[in-house]
Amino acid sequence: MTIVFIRAIILYIIVIFSVRLMGKRQIGELQPSELVITILVSNIATLPLEDLNIPLSMGIIPILSLVCFEVIMSWITLKSKKIRHIVSGSPKIIIHDGKVDQNVMKELRFSVDDLMTALRGQNVFDISEVQFAVVETNGNVSVYQKQPFRNITNIDMNIPGKSFDPPAIVVSDGKLVSQGLEFTGLKKEWLYQLLERKNLTVKDVFVLTADKNGDYTLIRKKDTSGKS
Repeated sequence: MTIVFIRAIILYIIVIFSVRLMGKRQIGELQPSELVITILVSNIATLPLEDLNIPLSMGIIPILSLVCFEVIMSWITLKSKKIRHIVSGSPKIIIHDGKVDQNVMKELRFSVDDLMTALRGQNVFDISEVQFAVVETNGNVSVYQKQPFRNITNIDMNIPGKSFDPPAIVVSDGKLVSQGLEFTGLKKEWLYQLLERKNLTVKDVFVLTADKNGDYTLIRKKDTSGKS
């Protein structure tokens, strides 16, 4: 039992390392080649756990080999558009100028239900509102609505304004987040002065976010008695 546990921990670390090496993606955002590698890695990782007679190296070496191959292929596809299209495919326009391309739907084996499900995922419930739609290589559908149905923006209303970066987390669960301070350009002195005015310490703060202007949102930790 101990051997199985140790093997499981080692393989867990190897798989996590492998996934991180492949890059940060959600399952639904994986390219075909990445999805294949992910499935193969998960299957290979189970073999040394199911059969203790299989050496652990027989699981680790294939996993690392596949991941290295995927990293190399990713680099090659970045350099070659032709190979990228062969490996990952290319986006397909499924709605153009407000008209559904039925030939593309047949090519992609997209049913009407699939199309409507994808549109609803983009908060579009009426196909007549769509001007342009593209099926991406990862299977997601990008939608561009007709002019009357697009959200109104500040520029549409001639409302002037400046763009600012969003607030960053400065304190998380009682711990200082140095990257957050660096992102906002604020100093530790600003933080400590703020906490001093509130009669708090860093450990008393559950979440503190701030932007580059020094505007902040502070949420205190609840104590063990349940009082905030």
